[in-house]
Amino acid sequence: MTISFILVDPKTPENIGAAARAIKTMGFSDLRLVKPCDHLSDPARWLAHNAEEILESAKVYDTISAAVEDIDFIIGTSAKKRPSRNENIPARNLAQLLQNKGNTIRSAGILFGTEDRGLSNEQLTVCDILSHIPMKQAQPSLNLAQSVMIYAYELSRLSGRMSKQASPEPSPAAYLKLKQNVADILDRIGMDKRIPIRNRIIERLSLVNDKDTHLIQSIIKALKKYLDN
Repeated sequence: MTISFILVDPKTPENIGAAARAIKTMGFSDLRLVKPCDHLSDPARWLAHNAEEILESAKVYDTISAAVEDIDFIIGTSAKKRPSRNENIPARNLAQLLQNKGNTIRSAGILFGTEDRGLSNEQLTVCDILSHIPMKQAQPSLNLAQSVMIYAYELSRLSGRMSKQASPEPSPAAYLKLKQNVADILDRIGMDKRIPIRNRIIERLSLVNDKDTHLIQSIIKALKKYLDN
């Protein structure tokens, strides 16, 4: 499974450099930047400290949607309570959740917001699930680079766990197909996007493991056959 770290509108070159150093230290290499400040400036390079190649190979995008277009499962980082989102997983549980996905996803992206405001409600709409870092007190809060370091550390254990398992050929974006198939069924039974529970149903799919994904797909197949008849 490929893990990408995506910084949205980072304002400080030093934070980008420190984030690059953090992900390299933990064995990752895919850094993506959405409307960044000068990520190749001297301050960024100084903080990268032997991770300059991560900065130089970082992909730069104009929009979040472009940055995550090729990613199967998107995790938004946010400690704020969001009225429209219910699932917010502690960072320490994220590796297990992704491991449980098995071969239903081929890639995951961790989305980090700007230093002063984090991710907006609108930006979080592209995410499948939210995650947060539990803290003893709200202040002082973690800065961007510190947050990246914690997630990189927690997710670095994922590769070790999955290497001990058999490595079946990845399904062709089975999780994405599951979301689309469920959405299609909900449309057919009249539960469109105006009905609040629809969003809750789609959101809960982010917690489904690989075995249950295949089970639900079997149920959907039977439902479609019944509806067609």
